[in-house]
Amino acid sequence: MGTVDDLLAGLDPADRAPIERVYAVAQEVVPDAQQGLGYGMPALVYRGKPLVSVMRAKKHIGVYPFSPAAVEAVAATLASHPGIGLDKGTIRFQPEHPLPDDVVRALVLARKAQIDG
Repeated sequence: MGTVDDLLAGLDPADRAPIERVYAVAQEVVPDAQQGLGYGMPALVYRGKPLVSVMRAKKHIGVYPFSPAAVEAVAATLASHPGIGLDKGTIRFQPEHPLPDDVVRALVLARKAQIDG
């Protein structure tokens, strides 16, 4: 797999916009994050550790913060949002129901705090 830019370039426009937005908000929150790989997936990497990856799956868009605790940090906020599913370490959504920016910020800040230790 290539970089985040490579991933975005290969996406259908309907999927690209919400995925690109998550990456943009994450980059605003952690401007030091760089494009790289996390567990073989294009991701933003912070201090040598994967911060967040967002990818199109067969039936949803998946957000992978590489941390069940980071997902738990935003789980209550997401309970009222339509079309969003949670699993241990993963948030799933549909392009027509993108993740709110405030949730992305909270998720990325939770993961950053873990990396900062």
